[in-house]
Amino acid sequence: MADSDGLGEAAIAAASPSVSAPGLSPSLGWRERLRAGLAGTGASLWFVAGLGLLYALRVPLRLCENLAAVTVFLNSLTPKFYVALTGTSSLISGLIFIFEWWYFHKHGTSFIEQVSVSHLRPLMGGTESSISEPGSSNNRESETSRQNLSECKVWRNPLNLFRGAEYRRYTWVTGKEPLTYYDMNLSAQDHQTFFTCDTDFLRPSDTVMQKAWRERNPPARIKAAYQALELNNDCATAYVLLAEEEATTIVDAERLFKQALKAGETIYRRSQQCQHQSPQHEAQLRRDTNVLVYIKRRLAMCARKLGRIREAVKIMRDLMKEFPPLTMLNIHENLLESLLELQAYADVQAVLAKYDDISLPKSAAICYTAALLKTRTVSDKFSPETASRRGLSTAEINAVEAIHRAVEFNPHVPKYLLEMKSLILPPEHILKRGDSEAIAYAFFHLQHWKRIEGALHLLQCTWEGTFRMIPYPLEKGHLFYSYPSCTETADRELLPSFHHVSVYPKKEIPFFIHFTAGLCSSTAMLAFLTHQFPEIMGVFAKAWC
Repeated sequence: MADSDGLGEAAIAAASPSVSAPGLSPSLGWRERLRAGLAGTGASLWFVAGLGLLYALRVPLRLCENLAAVTVFLNSLTPKFYVALTGTSSLISGLIFIFEWWYFHKHGTSFIEQVSVSHLRPLMGGTESSISEPGSSNNRESETSRQNLSECKVWRNPLNLFRGAEYRRYTWVTGKEPLTYYDMNLSAQDHQTFFTCDTDFLRPSDTVMQKAWRERNPPARIKAAYQALELNNDCATAYVLLAEEEATTIVDAERLFKQALKAGETIYRRSQQCQHQSPQHEAQLRRDTNVLVYIKRRLAMCARKLGRIREAVKIMRDLMKEFPPLTMLNIHENLLESLLELQAYADVQAVLAKYDDISLPKSAAICYTAALLKTRTVSDKFSPETASRRGLSTAEINAVEAIHRAVEFNPHVPKYLLEMKSLILPPEHILKRGDSEAIAYAFFHLQHWKRIEGALHLLQCTWEGTFRMIPYPLEKGHLFYSYPSCTETADRELLPSFHHVSVYPKKEIPFFIHFTAGLCSSTAMLAFLTHQFPEIMGVFAKAWC
C-alpha cells in the first residue's frame, strides 16, 4: 500500500536506483542495433521509393495535364463554394472539439490520441519500444498490474453513515443517490464476509440472513430480516440489517442495535464454550466475534451522533482493549474524532503516539490530526508578515512540516477544509490518498479545524508549498511513496456522478483539444471573411492554389 510511514518511505526512495533515460541498452549486440536502425529508416525508404515511382510514371499518368485541369477547375469555383467548404469544415471540427472535450473530462485522456496509439500505430509498424530484452515486457506488465492492485485497494470507511437514517433521508430530500452501485456492492461483500460462515445451514435464521445479505433490493433484504426473526427472535444479524436500513432516525437505529447486542452477546458466549470442538465451531466463533464488534462499534457511533460523546469514547476504548487483533477495522479513527470533539488533545496525542507508527498504514485522519495538534500550538499567533520578517520559530517549522506531510499523503483534503470545494456525503468505502478519503475526513473533521483559532489560516498559507518539494509526484515522493496514478478511476467508481472528482496532479489539456479548437476557430473565421469579402478571398484562394 501507498500508506507507509514518511521517514521509512523517504529512506526507501533515496536508496532506490534512479530511472535510466530512454534509449538502447548498452548490453544489446550489433545485430539488435542494426535491426533498430533499419526499423527507424524503413518509413523514409518507402517515402523515397514512392517519389521515384511517381516521377518515372509522370508521362503515362499525364500528371502535367491533370494538374492543369485541376487548376482550371479551381479557378472556376465561386466564392459560395468556399463559404460552404469553410463553414462545413468549421462545423465538423467544432463537433470533434466538443466530443474530445467531453471524452477528456469523462475519461481523463484524448480519444484521438488513444485511438492512434491503440489501433493506428500497430498498423503502421510502430511499437512503444523498439528494442526490449526477452521477457522484460511481460515482467514490466506484471509488475505494473501488481502495483495497481496494491495502490487501488479500497478500505471500509470507519465513519460510514447509516443507510436508512442518513443516506436515505438525503435521497428523500434531494432526489439524488449518494451511494454508487460499486460502493454498495463492496458493502454487500463485506457483510457476507463479516456476518456469514460455513455453519449457517445449522441455524435456519442464519440461512435466511445469508440470502438477505446477497439480496440487492432493500425491501427484500428487510423482509428477509423479519423472516429470520420469526424463526429465531435472537438473530443478531437480522437486528443489524434492520438498524442499518429500515430505521429512519438514529434513535430507532440505536434501539435496534441494543436488541442486536443482547442477542449477539448470548450467541457469542455460546460460541466461546464450543470453539474447540471442531474447525467449524472456530469459524462460527470468528463470525460471532465480528458481529459483536460491529454492533458495539455502531452503538458507539449512535452515542456520538446523539451527543453522548464520553459514552462513545468508553465503548471504543473497551473494544480496542477487548479485541486488539481487529485493528484493521480502524476503530482508533472513530476514537480520534470523538476525542477531538471533547477537545481532549492530550488523549488524542496519546492515540497518535500508538498508531502513527512506521510499521502501521497511514490515513488522512492520522496525518491531518497530527498536523492539527502541531498547528494548534502556534496558529493563534501566526502571521505571514511577521514570519517573513523574523523567520519561522521551531514550533512553526514543525507545524508547517506536519502540514506538508499531510498534504503530500492526501492533497485533496485542503480544498474541502478551506471550503474551496463543496462537500457531499462520504461513501461507505474510501481509497486512501484519493478524493473519497478526503471527503470522508473533511466531512467529520472540518468542525475541529474551525474550532482552533487560526488553524485554517495557517493551512491556507502553507499547504501549496508542499508541491514544490514533489515536482513529479507520480514518479517520486518526498516522505511517502509516489502518488498512485489510479486514484481518479477508483474515485469515479466510489463517488456519485453529480460530484466533480478532484484530480491530482492536474492533467494538462491534450494536444488534439487545442488543435481541434484552433482548426474550428480558423475555418469559422475563413468562412466569415469569405462571406463578407468574396472578391478579395477569391483572389487570395486562386493565388494560393
